Amino acid sequence: MPKIFLILHNIRSVHNVGSLFRTADAIGVSSLYLTGFTPTPVDRFGRARKDLAKVSLGAQLTVPWEQRKSLRSLLRALRSAGARIVALEQHPRAIDYKKLRVKKESAIAVVVGNEVSGIPESILTLCDTIAEIPMRGRKESLNVSVAAGIFLFRLFDEIGF
Repeated sequence: MPKIFLILHNIRSVHNVGSLFRTADAIGVSSLYLTGFTPTPVDRFGRARKDLAKVSLGAQLTVPWEQRKSLRSLLRALRSAGARIVALEQHPRAIDYKKLRVKKESAIAVVVGNEVSGIPESILTLCDTIAEIPMRGRKESLNVSVAAGIFLFRLFDEIGF
């Protein structure tokens, strides 16, 4: 079974992080990586964050997670381990997320970014693919946790777990 890694980079909202833990659990994400200033399930004193736990409904205890200082070194390590790096971002070079094809035996690392500024261009250049969910309404984007859920369940269907 292919491994799916989820990378949350510079996510501001602890509620989005909790929601993404729940989605990661539902999909069976192999590991969740928290980079930049993304809140973790424990505060700087090592105490469990009740606000995150409330939203995640305990998924922070079931999904393996790590906090990483350097997103660049994490991406290099995942790539050298054979993972394809896919950013979920609106971008001129992005492909429609429905056109992304994934080999069933491959590992994939999905990067999602900040709710306002997204994923920095310097990180996008390190990704193998940029995928986006087309917007048909008047709003320009979806909430990061909603977009990640749509994308991850599409991967779930594509890989055929």
